[in-house]
Amino acid sequence: MTGRFQGRVAFVTGGSRGIGRAIVEQFAEEGAKVAIIDVNEEALQEVSAALTEKGYDFYTKVANVVNGAEVEQAMEEVYNTFGSIDILVNNAGVIRDNLLFKMTDQDWDTVMDVHLKGSFNSVRAVQKYMVEQKYGRIVNISSTSALGNRGQANYATAKAGLQGLTKTLAIELGKFGITANSVAPGFIETDMTRETAARIGISFDDLINASVAKIPVARSGKPSDIANAVAFFADEKSSFVNGQVIYVAGGPKN
Repeated sequence: MTGRFQGRVAFVTGGSRGIGRAIVEQFAEEGAKVAIIDVNEEALQEVSAALTEKGYDFYTKVANVVNGAEVEQAMEEVYNTFGSIDILVNNAGVIRDNLLFKMTDQDWDTVMDVHLKGSFNSVRAVQKYMVEQKYGRIVNISSTSALGNRGQANYATAKAGLQGLTKTLAIELGKFGITANSVAPGFIETDMTRETAARIGISFDDLINASVAKIPVARSGKPSDIANAVAFFADEKSSFVNGQVIYVAGGPKN
């Protein structure tokens, strides 16, 4: 790796598993100090052990993005530990899939809280550090589901909302040297898509095969595919790319 993030500090929400962990590892491999908050203590311990083994500088904390005070405290600790927060990736997410007529208030509220309120809490907390240092990269993880997906009225709405948040942040924060962009994954092999297979009553392999049949590049996505796109937006050289959504789905989405 090139070390293009040498001297940078990356803060990743939900960074202990799947796409989030791939993003964390990509930043660390390319020289960044990484900070992870997550509600999954066991998974945090696993990623901590892996990062320690490779000798990376990192910070982890059990914190819920829905709780603004917890997010602010974690940001402050990271800033005090590493001296800056240069990159924020809003990756924390959950699914509570169901058809509309079966969807409960809790199904709706949980997804909205984690994806939208969680991202709002994180960007509001980080902006003061980024504005002060006149530099920042914010990357929000959306989804192709933002374009609509059966059984995901809550998730699709939240992921579309993140795109609106991204574009607004780009407008408000651009003059401070801060860019905001969004990566929208298509089908990626993660624990979350494994949950989807279980929900619809098929094996994970069958879900992968069914998905690949519709993907022009004829393969499923891996977490590293998303990490690569995030790294592009997070790069210092991407300073004129702002308010954009890139669909990483093996084909066009419109």
